[in-house]
Amino acid sequence: MARRENPDFVEAIERGLEVIRAFGVSGGGLSLTEVAEATGLPRPTARRVLVTLESLGYVRMENRVFRLTPRVLELGVAYVASLDVWDVVRPHLQTLVSRTHESSSMAQLDGAEIVYVGRVAVPKIVTIAVNVGTRMPAAATSMGRVLLAALPPAELAAALAAEPRSDVDPRAVPDPARLEEILAETRERGWTIVDQDLAVGVRSVAAPVHDQEGGTVAAVNICVQAAEHGIDELAEAFLPQLLETAGAISAELANRARIPQVVLPV
Repeated sequence: MARRENPDFVEAIERGLEVIRAFGVSGGGLSLTEVAEATGLPRPTARRVLVTLESLGYVRMENRVFRLTPRVLELGVAYVASLDVWDVVRPHLQTLVSRTHESSSMAQLDGAEIVYVGRVAVPKIVTIAVNVGTRMPAAATSMGRVLLAALPPAELAAALAAEPRSDVDPRAVPDPARLEEILAETRERGWTIVDQDLAVGVRSVAAPVHDQEGGTVAAVNICVQAAEHGIDELAEAFLPQLLETAGAISAELANRARIPQVVLPV
């Protein structure tokens, strides 16, 4: 579908971005006429966009010439900031995998499902096909239970009531009463183990990743084959390493958040 045929396409945003890009091509200030010519927009439309950008602090006008302000840098910084979590997590998971020789992933909660946002995999004969962007039922996964356990009651109820978007059919999902018990236990001890609830032959242990305020922003796990590692081994040998890794990730995220942010003048 062409973008303008999409009823959700916002043409005003497209025009605003076109105007901002026009300044980059020019390398300096532009008059209203030059903005209209560079973007192909009618002068009245170009003027409205410029007035809006000026009101928002992204553009200033001097002697009828418009120039970008340093605030435009925020648009790029927002993208860079969005990469920080996985940039922080990746080396920690790589180290964890090198020690355990088992796959490790990071996920975040989206409604009643988790979404894999990072993964360091080890090839196995028995496994679940997982890539970045894969969705799984939260209630049947270790990372999902860690993330659900961190929610306040109202948010938890809303998450569990959300319509699933994946077609993954878990092997076993606890009934509401049992799930409540599992989440309470997870909340109390700060981690959880899932034994083949998602798929036969797959076990996993998960722990939360916290931000500087102690909130749970993601979960990380270690996934193993049931034929190779029992529940006791998962808890005694793998869990301490996972908790150490989750703690190191949380500490690094907190340290980064404490770095003073430079606010550029408009």
